[in-house]
Amino acid sequence: MATLIRCPICGRENDFFAEPLGPFCTVRCKQVDLGKWLGEEYRISEPLDADALEDGELPEVPPET
Repeated sequence: MATLIRCPICGRENDFFAEPLGPFCTVRCKQVDLGKWLGEEYRISEPLDADALEDGELPEVPPET
């Protein structure tokens, strides 16, 4: 059974586990995402607290600007 999610880049619905693209709907979307990581548009803003993760708390994610 497919696990449908929205592509993180374009928002089109697709199967999260689809090979070889994973959560992305096209090679282009996958490459755009990689470019954002390489261009440092995505970043971890603070160190993760191991104790908080063990307690099941998730860090707050600031809104994208």
